[in-house]
Amino acid sequence: MATVTVVDLTHLNCSEHDICLEKRIRTFCANTENGSQETIFITVLQDNSTGTDRFLRNCIRETCVGLHNSQQVLCKSSLCASMYSFKQAIDKKEVADVKIITSTHGREMFQVYQELLFTSAYTFEYLIEFDNLCCSLGDPTITCTQIAEVKREVDTFLQHLPAVKGDITIIRSPLISDYFAHGFTTRIGGISYINTLSSLNLFCNPRRKDSRAAVSENLRRLGQQAGFQPHQFNLIKCNHANDVWVMGKPAPDSYDGMVTNQAGVVIAAPGADCMPLLFTDPVAKAIGVAHAGWKGTLTGIAMAIVNAMVSEFGSRPENIVCVIGPSVGPCCFTLEQHSATEFCAIHPDCVRHMESPTPYVDIRLATRVLLERGGLKQEHIENIQIPNETSSTLCTSCQPELFFSHVRDGVNFGTQIGYVWIKEESNQ
Repeated sequence: MATVTVVDLTHLNCSEHDICLEKRIRTFCANTENGSQETIFITVLQDNSTGTDRFLRNCIRETCVGLHNSQQVLCKSSLCASMYSFKQAIDKKEVADVKIITSTHGREMFQVYQELLFTSAYTFEYLIEFDNLCCSLGDPTITCTQIAEVKREVDTFLQHLPAVKGDITIIRSPLISDYFAHGFTTRIGGISYINTLSSLNLFCNPRRKDSRAAVSENLRRLGQQAGFQPHQFNLIKCNHANDVWVMGKPAPDSYDGMVTNQAGVVIAAPGADCMPLLFTDPVAKAIGVAHAGWKGTLTGIAMAIVNAMVSEFGSRPENIVCVIGPSVGPCCFTLEQHSATEFCAIHPDCVRHMESPTPYVDIRLATRVLLERGGLKQEHIENIQIPNETSSTLCTSCQPELFFSHVRDGVNFGTQIGYVWIKEESNQ
C-alpha cells in the first residue's frame, strides 16, 4: 500500500529560520533511503513572501539531489491551507497512509489539523526526528487557546472556499403548508470534492474521507440558504428500524424517526436511495421525519411516525401530509426474492419480475399503500418532483448530476437530506 511522507518545515518566528529549515531538510535526507518509492510532500507555513518559498525549493533541490523520491512542495499562506492542499493531493492519488516527519511540538499541532480535516479512513504515523536541532525558538507545548484558534482558522478557511458544483438547490413541495419550512437537498452547492461525495454531502461517516469540518461547512451553507442555524439542526441516527424519538423525551441510541411540536427546531432525515419522509400536520401543528429504507419500510417506520404524532400531539391521520423525498426508484432497486416477497404481500404492484432471483421493488409505492391503510388521504401523500420537470419520479440512482446514491456509487456514497421545522410565530 502506498504511503505519502510529509516533512514538516513549519517554523515561524524563529530568528534562525533559514538555518533551521536547512537542518530539517538535511536531517530528513540523511534518514531517508535512496530510491524509495514513497511520494514526499514537504509542507511549510510561510509569511506570504516569495523569498521563503524560493529558498526552500533551492535548498531541497540541492540537499536532496541523491534521492529519487517523487517530491512536491506545498508552500501556502497557512498550515491549514497547506494541510488542505495536501489532503486534496493524496485524495487525488487515492492514498490514505500518511507518515509525518516532525518534532514533538509539530506532532501536537498536526494532530489538531488531522482531527479537523481528516477521518479515520486515513492512517497517520508520526516520526519525531527534529527535536534535537538546537533551535533558539524552542518547542512550546500546544495550549487550549491555540487549539481553539486552529478550529477557528479551519472554519474560516472552509467558509471562503468556492462551491464545487454551482449553487445550493432546494426542492420543495406545494403540499406542505406555509406554516412549516421544509426542503429536500440535492448534491449541488457544497465544498466536498471527492467524486462520490461531491459536493453538498451532509453526513460524516468516519470510514469515508469527507471530514466533519467539511460536512459542518456544507450544513452551514445549507442553513444560510434555507433559513436556519446549525445549532437548530437535528439529524436522525439511523439503524434501518422503526424507533421514533419524541423530542423532549430521552433519545434512544438510534432512531429512524423524529417528531416534535416545538417551533424553531429543525429535524432532518438522511437519504442516499433510502426515502427521507417529511410529515406535517397543520391542524395539530406537529411535524415528523423518517429515514425509510427497504428494511424500515417493512418494519413500519412510516406509520410509526403517524402513530407518534397521534399519541403525542393529538394529530388525526386524515390531517397529516407526507412527502416522500428523492429515493431509488423501481427502475434501479432490486432485492433478493425472499425480501421482495414481503413487498409483494403489501401490494403486488410493488414488485416487478417476481420470478427473477432479484426482482425490482418500488419502496415508494409500498410506503404510500401503508400510509393510506393507516388513514392518510391519498391526496395528502406526494412523491417529490422538481417543478416544471416532466419526470414523475426523482430516482437517486438514475440522476447522478443531482443526487447521491448507494446503489450507484457503492459504500463511499454521500448523503442528501429532507428537513422540516415549524416556523416561529413572527415568521409565519
